[in-house]
Amino acid sequence: MAIPERFSNLPEYAFPRLRALLSGIEPDLRAGDAPMVMTIGEPRHEMPEFVGRVMEAHIGQFAKYPSNEGTPALLDAIGNWLQRRYGITMSADRIMALNGTREGLFNAALALCPETKNGQRPAILVPNPFYQVYAVAAAAVGADPIFVPATPATGNLPDYAALPADLLDRVAIAYLCSPANPQGAVASRDDLKTLLRLAEAHDFLIFADECYSEIYRDTPPPGALAVATEMGLADRVVMFNSLSKRSNLPGLRSGFAAGSAANIALMRRLRSYAGAPLSLPAQAVSEAAWQDEAHVAASRALYQQKYRIADRVLGNVPGYRPVEAGFFLWLPVADGEEAAVKLWRRAGIQVLPGAYLSREVGGENPGRGFVRVALVASPDETDTALTRLREVLYDDDQD
Repeated sequence: MAIPERFSNLPEYAFPRLRALLSGIEPDLRAGDAPMVMTIGEPRHEMPEFVGRVMEAHIGQFAKYPSNEGTPALLDAIGNWLQRRYGITMSADRIMALNGTREGLFNAALALCPETKNGQRPAILVPNPFYQVYAVAAAAVGADPIFVPATPATGNLPDYAALPADLLDRVAIAYLCSPANPQGAVASRDDLKTLLRLAEAHDFLIFADECYSEIYRDTPPPGALAVATEMGLADRVVMFNSLSKRSNLPGLRSGFAAGSAANIALMRRLRSYAGAPLSLPAQAVSEAAWQDEAHVAASRALYQQKYRIADRVLGNVPGYRPVEAGFFLWLPVADGEEAAVKLWRRAGIQVLPGAYLSREVGGENPGRGFVRVALVASPDETDTALTRLREVLYDDDQD
């Protein structure tokens, strides 16, 4: 049986590509050095101390089927967090629990993308580079993915407003990741207002991926749904967030989507047939996590410490940009694959070539001249690794 072309044309995922690239290379480690993996965005800070206690108290609920959209207590906790964080009031019918944001970012396209837009095949806007689920979602609904460069020239955010009007009229969904993965850029309130006006003028939805919103240098990033609510355009946005980065709980697979009651109802309906609800013990842990800010502040302080380390170690590297938010460095190199091989061979440090997070458009891949470095280890380990990275990639001219 033939594989549908829209899926067979998808490139291999980033991490299998990296394993193949580095296969067979034995790193030449200095005495006392150990391999360091700085590729995947898996937080290594301590998870909240209450997780085990809450899970144990609800362990018997593994014997029950969980609610599809989230327990009332969990939806209430998320709603209260949205009020505290953004000053917006969201009723329970405008929120749904997710098995992490990846599930929601994919299934929202299935539930909300029309089959045609103005009599034509719909288009979905994707920042380039990007979180790869955006492109898979576009393929799944048969839409045209439009990869829009997000480079230093555009502030590392996609300039959707520069697209032709006839293309924008075909757009059904625009993905926006702020703080951005991998560049760490933050869409300002003005950026969000411009995108919202564009969405209103051309009648499309914004899927706001905000899972790095609680990791930032100085100022909390604005939220797309909050800005849309102020503008009277809340129906234009579906926002997504999770506990993976905020609470160092990537294995819990717990997140949420929030938007208009109509959009959330369609997402819930699809999920009732094709989704996998979060277990009740996991929902109880999630409820506790959304209610607590102390562990979030403690974790954020560690990331801010690592920002300062990166600025000190790499600050005078040409093209280095201090991280605004999130926990990735997006470092300029001549070629991402060559840099990744060199760094693994010479120092036992794994980083991800930027081209693996991007698509080639018009012969150009905007990630080719970068590597992504995850600042997820301890500050001391990060200092050691970044110092060695600088020696190999920027201070040492040997091949």
